[in-house]
Amino acid sequence: MSTFKAPKGTYDLLPPDSATFLAVREAIARPLRNSGYGYIETPGFESVELFARGVGESTDIVTKEMYAFETKGGSRLALRPEGTASVLRAALEANLHKAGNLPVKLWYSGSYYRYERPQKGRYRHFSQVGAEAIGAEDPALDAELIILADQAYRSLGLRNFRILLNSLGDKECRPVYRAALQDFLRGLDLDEETLRRAEINPLRVLDDKRPDVQKQLTDAPILRDYLCDACKAYHEEVRELITAAGVSFEDDARLVRGLDYYTRTTFEFVHDGLGAQSAVGGGGRYDGLSEMIGGPALPSVGWALGVDRTVLALEAEGVELPLPSVTSVYAVPLGEEARRVLFAKVTELRKLGISTDFAYGGKGLKGAMKNANRSGARFAIVAGERDLAEGVVQLKDMESGDQAPVGLNEIVAELETRLG
Repeated sequence: MSTFKAPKGTYDLLPPDSATFLAVREAIARPLRNSGYGYIETPGFESVELFARGVGESTDIVTKEMYAFETKGGSRLALRPEGTASVLRAALEANLHKAGNLPVKLWYSGSYYRYERPQKGRYRHFSQVGAEAIGAEDPALDAELIILADQAYRSLGLRNFRILLNSLGDKECRPVYRAALQDFLRGLDLDEETLRRAEINPLRVLDDKRPDVQKQLTDAPILRDYLCDACKAYHEEVRELITAAGVSFEDDARLVRGLDYYTRTTFEFVHDGLGAQSAVGGGGRYDGLSEMIGGPALPSVGWALGVDRTVLALEAEGVELPLPSVTSVYAVPLGEEARRVLFAKVTELRKLGISTDFAYGGKGLKGAMKNANRSGARFAIVAGERDLAEGVVQLKDMESGDQAPVGLNEIVAELETRLG
């Protein structure tokens, strides 16, 4: 047992559970790849300033949860707490928006870091798959992303999730609402920290999870009543397009999401089987973010889905994913000559794309067959000196237990046929 342990609030992803995580990532990525999204990877850390400006100075993420540090050269960097700001920074830096084909559609997958109080479904290091469509203001784009996330979850067999939808308005109508909300909040009995937050970003107060705060917010003004005509029409079209695609959602006038950059469409995927951490993913439109980080005006929309949370949602619904077997064929050599001959066959099978493993370490027949069983292999090939003298190997069907000799030169073709 090593003296080192994974840092608090993190986890190691190990087989066989890791296969489920890979399958979830793949299921979320598939509809995106199918819809014109290209893969992007960005560094695990960026300038602190990128997140302060992009995510928002007043958000919990920036004030409390970011892992920030100074490098030996004096640069202030932070481990990425979310993906959108980094992806937009990379797209701007590479001038992808000037290539003429807008929106620029990108998807990504990776680890993110937040210094939070660890609990089930909330870790300090977590995994997300995300998608961003940069440079177009179109309700069909917002609808597309919501539909693709819905499709990904349904393809995994998830059923008990809900989509919450809201509009946060734009730079025309949001300030009017913001002022009304601030007036309302100033009249409440709130602690100093919350009042300070109300002055910087009052919408964040609506997101406060404390029951005593929520109780006071019952009569808070609702953003929907303040939307300008353009935002109302935009939101209506998003709702119509999603509905026409057969995706059901719930209007949630209180949905704000924890990042400052959202405008207009915001949405969240929640799963009631997860307890306190019920959000499995979410996103929205962020039309002003490009300008906030020093780029041109590029209206954009995107989302991120939590891989860890999605796995918990699958467990809550009792959904078992059909995972491919890691090993199809297991080779068991008995003796030196058999080791040489079977190892060559293993290499040949692998080149054909058949997942094959080998009994390493010179175990006896009993121990090696135990390993073959544990590997989940469909077939075992066993060969000793007598078999080789006769030019055969023994092919054992691990499910039925049947065993029969097959010519050494025919075994590869035979396994190819049987494994189809």
